Amino acid sequence: MVDRHEALVFVDNHDNQRGHGAGGNMILTFRDSRWYKMANAFMLAYPYGFTRVMSSYYWEQNLVNGKDKNDWVGPPHNDNSNIISPSINADDSCGNDWICEHRWRQIYNMVHFRNVAHGTDMNDWWDNGSNQIAFCRGNKGFIAINNDSWDLKETLQTCLGAGTYCDIISGSKVRGVCTGKSLTVLNNGVANVTILTSDSDGVVAIHVKSKL
Repeated sequence: MVDRHEALVFVDNHDNQRGHGAGGNMILTFRDSRWYKMANAFMLAYPYGFTRVMSSYYWEQNLVNGKDKNDWVGPPHNDNSNIISPSINADDSCGNDWICEHRWRQIYNMVHFRNVAHGTDMNDWWDNGSNQIAFCRGNKGFIAINNDSWDLKETLQTCLGAGTYCDIISGSKVRGVCTGKSLTVLNNGVANVTILTSDSDGVVAIHVKSKL
């Protein structure tokens, strides 16, 4: 692989999300939002490359024999072909047919995770031999991902100090209070981690600055 200090990494871009270039129908986009958030969470948690987050707009697809006949459609616009600006919803996401993946909580909080964990390597890797993984970023961050068709319920090493942490995927730490789920880390650094297949997100992530 390319040296991590020279690699540019991303989940999708404006070309391959329209079927142009490599990847074909294997490319994840905002249309598969749960998987897409999981992929971006892994990319932003793993210490490799310069990461790029996509920010898209919505268009109606017209798939014929696997090809989108509407791949030429431009951004949201009015009858005079003037681009319509995005509106901002109460949850900070965009309206007016703008997707704004960079404004999704699960993604912008993982950007913060990457900044907090900067300068550390990946350690304490765990997997179940299938599609459940977890790892630490030094003693600054921890992430677990469940891409299996069954629940993840494990006691895992988080590499963090004892305490209660806000899961930055399901919520945010706001004025010292977590708006989502919390994770309790014991004195030996372990925590009981649960990611159900019925959960909105298949990821749990905490870091030193999400401690409550």
